[in-house]
Order: sequence, then C-alpha cells, then structure tokens
Amino acid sequence: MLSKIIVHKVGNKINQESLILLQEELKLEDDMKELLQDFFLKNFKSEEQFRFYSDSYLVNNPVYSSVSEIFEDKNKFVWESENLAKHLYEITENPRVQSGELFIVYFEGEENADGNKIDSIGIFKTENKNPFLKIFPQNETFEIEKDYGIGLSKLDKGALIYNNDKESGYILSVVDNNKNGDMYYWFEDFLKVKQRDDEYFHTQETLTVYKDFITQKLPEEFEVSKADQADFLNKSINFFKEKEEFKYDDFVNEVLQDESVIESFSNFKSDYEQDMQISISEDFPINNQAVKKQQRHFKSIIKLDKNFHIYIHGDRKMIETGQDDKGKFYRLYFEQEK
Repeated sequence: MLSKIIVHKVGNKINQESLILLQEELKLEDDMKELLQDFFLKNFKSEEQFRFYSDSYLVNNPVYSSVSEIFEDKNKFVWESENLAKHLYEITENPRVQSGELFIVYFEGEENADGNKIDSIGIFKTENKNPFLKIFPQNETFEIEKDYGIGLSKLDKGALIYNNDKESGYILSVVDNNKNGDMYYWFEDFLKVKQRDDEYFHTQETLTVYKDFITQKLPEEFEVSKADQADFLNKSINFFKEKEEFKYDDFVNEVLQDESVIESFSNFKSDYEQDMQISISEDFPINNQAVKKQQRHFKSIIKLDKNFHIYIHGDRKMIETGQDDKGKFYRLYFEQEK
C-alpha cells in the first residue's frame, strides 16, 4: 500500500537544466494513490532480480545508503529523497538523457501467513510526455485544447527495493524502458546494481552460453550443418521446458551426447565464466520465465540465399542435405501439410 510519496524535478546537468526539490510529501486522495500505485507497480512483471553493490563497501553506494536510512527511520523519507534526487542529477554525463520527474514512494507490505510484512521503496523516473486533448463545454459547442502529460501505460524507469536481505544488497526489481542512447545511466551509474545469483540468473546464463557455443564455437571445431545447429538448439530448449531441475551431466549427455563436443562445451563455458567474471551453477531449479525469455533468441531458422527460410522445430531425421548439378539442396520429409 502506498503510504508516502514525494516528487522532485531532475534536469540534465550537462545541458545546464535545473534540479528542483520538493520540500514536503504529496498529500493525495485515496483514489489518486490507487491510480499511481497501479501505474508504478504494474511494470514489474519479470522475475529477474538485482542487488546493490559497491566497488568498496555497500554503504558507499549512495542509493543503498539512502534507502537503508529510510527503512530504519521513515522520518528521514523527505531528506533522503532529496539525496537520491541530487545523486541522480550529479551522475548525468550524457546530454541525451532526458529530464523528468523523480518519484520516491514508500509502500507498506501486507502481512503474510507468518504474520510478517516486507515494506518496499520505489524510485521511479518519468521522462516522456505524451500529447492529449482537453475538451471543455463552451455555450452550445465545445472547446478543444492540446496539452502534454505523463502517460500511464508504461513507466520509463523504475526500481523497487524490498526491505529484505540488506547484508547482500537488498532485493530489487528494475526496469528501464527509455534508455535514451545510454544503457548504463539507470542500472549502473545511478543504482549500481548487479543481477542476483538465483535460479533465474543460472537458467538465463546457461542458455546464453549454450546458444553462443552452438552458433559460434561448434562450427569452428566440428563439421556441422545449419540443420545440426538447429537441432541442438531445439533439443536444449525442450530439455529446459520438460525438466524442473537442471543437472549439467544430464544436460550434456542428453543434448550434446558426443564426448568431444561435451569437452569443447565445458571449455567454452569455463572461458565464458572467466570473461564475464561470473560462476554458473551446474545444478539448479529451472526458472520457466527465464526459459520463455531466452527462447526468443533460439531461432532455428536456415536462410537459403534470398529465396527460402526453413524453420526447424522437430526431428532432425526429417531433413537431409545434399548437392547435385543444380546446386546445394535440402530434402524435407513430412506426413501431412497443415
């Protein structure tokens, strides 16, 4: 439930725009609170979660420090909201970053079955202004005016910080739907967050490293056709859809099968982890939302010159390759047209 809210106007410092700080909380009617709460929270649909981090100590992360103070003492809400606005203003180093309203919101959590509740703090920035019409009755006709305001369909930028796991950097949900040509401004420069080491992360990263291996490394080391690559991609997605838990040995034996290919993938995975400075577990519960999101990138399509695209969804045995005096060809087998 939305219990506290304040808004500040944060311009672009590089473009010599102003920072305007409100000195007190907004006093809103219940229906406006419900409208804003729905607008702010409906954008957090992904199960992907983040945590604050710092290159030294967590307390040196300005956003972490401010939200910690608010969770400890709600009387510091206005003061720390100003600190958050000042921090956002100071880190702007890209002239393309748009000015906007910065909303700081305190949400009181609902009690769960154990009688506990987890409060949260929302930090939301609105940047885009949408045109709308205002229509006024005027005698026996109507007068129409054009104006600009904040659309309620999609939030530009937002972070929802749950008062949980403080020692590890809290638990956050983050969105950035308006990057303005600067993908680091919200996640890295302002919030300074990393993805949490959870089942979503391990599912996502395992599928990512596997896709990169099949599409980049495998053709370099082995004689594989595009149909073989498509088959590997299909098998992997089906494995993740059918299983509840990922076990590395089961995966490579069922999907890759060949010992030389398995060894190559193991080496590729190790190099990937070292390059990305991450550690991917070999045993974890599979997150279905991460699978669904990654599946979009597992496109099993064979592109033949500019004439044909072949979409492969199933049995590798139903497609053959060859070459004759007319050129290269694919032979497809099927039971019925649909």
